[in-house]
Amino acid sequence: MTAEHFSVVERLGGDNFLAQTLGRSFKVARGKAASLAGLMSWDDLNAILTHHRFEPPRFRLAANGEQVPAHTYSRPITTRRSTVWHQLQPSELHQRLAEGATLVLDAVDELHAGIGALAGQLERWLRTGVQVNLYASWTGTEGFGVHWDDHDVVVVQLDGAKRWRIYGPTRALPMHRDVEAPEPPPEEPVADLVLTAGDVLYLPRGWWHAVAASEGEHSLHVTCGLQSTTGADLITWLSEMLRAHEAVRADIPRFGTTEEQRAFLDTIGKLIATELESDDLIARFSFARDATERARLAPSLPHITVVPPDADLQVRLVTTRPALAAVPDGTVRLTAGGEEWTFAAKAEPMLVLLADGEAHRLADLAQAAGVTLAQAAGVVTELVDGQAAAIGGAR
Repeated sequence: MTAEHFSVVERLGGDNFLAQTLGRSFKVARGKAASLAGLMSWDDLNAILTHHRFEPPRFRLAANGEQVPAHTYSRPITTRRSTVWHQLQPSELHQRLAEGATLVLDAVDELHAGIGALAGQLERWLRTGVQVNLYASWTGTEGFGVHWDDHDVVVVQLDGAKRWRIYGPTRALPMHRDVEAPEPPPEEPVADLVLTAGDVLYLPRGWWHAVAASEGEHSLHVTCGLQSTTGADLITWLSEMLRAHEAVRADIPRFGTTEEQRAFLDTIGKLIATELESDDLIARFSFARDATERARLAPSLPHITVVPPDADLQVRLVTTRPALAAVPDGTVRLTAGGEEWTFAAKAEPMLVLLADGEAHRLADLAQAAGVTLAQAAGVVTELVDGQAAAIGGAR
């Protein structure tokens, strides 16, 4: 399994993982370093830090649960237009890292094609948003101490070794906005393990853990944070959908009689009960959630007006969970990134092809739908204008 074909889905166990592990317990899936070769390297990290200007908290150093002051590893640069940015000082950066700091780079999936593809895999499989953060460390000092996350994580160890002490949860399914905080973790971990290059770890939200480089060996790993989809999200969506009813839009009869208030609540209760008794409520909610996902936007330069009928143009969707449905009137509807398009039914095969998340030649899209290059280019132009597709194979 090469890096180009590395499947985090396969590594974690596919459908068995969804049925037996997701949201229930942690899982370690061992793998070989060679399986990740080319996914992301130290050279890639060096290049990102060289060619981008970052400010905390996007890029930061952490040690013992505290953020290291930026002035200890960077210096302010004032441009001739009086703007200020902080330039990394490699020698000071190296020194802070040698002293025990952990390097953190948030949303590295937006900066590196391979990690972006890894995030896309998880988004398509788990039907949720994913942000990938990178961590690099060289000593046994813990960057963040014993802590828990308010979202599930999938960790991929890219190089070196990392020691994970896992303590388990002390509150079931804690949330970012919660009514109470979890109790402190137990003294002893339920698992004390070391991840080496090629290993993958899944950890549910709310599980206390502490992380450090193993025995002083350098470590490079990425943590894929999975957006939670909870009952609170369902209730919020349901409240939006029910606004179609006049009774929901009406003012609450705060100053009405007891009978008027009871009648109001009974009406609202019946509307909610009807929806909750619907067998397809979760399916409809999931469809809406997919359709309004945040797109991984990308420009399509130099094509700023219309897409030319060029057979070799590479086209890809920038949304990972598009919703495609046949309409009774004989058309096909694509919903993605919060937008909706209706095309003739003959466009469906090319839309199905695009829905796999890969880049496809315009000629292949046209052939799949049995249309001309110009017709295929017209469909793609609409999707590019709607920020659902991009021209070019790069991510």
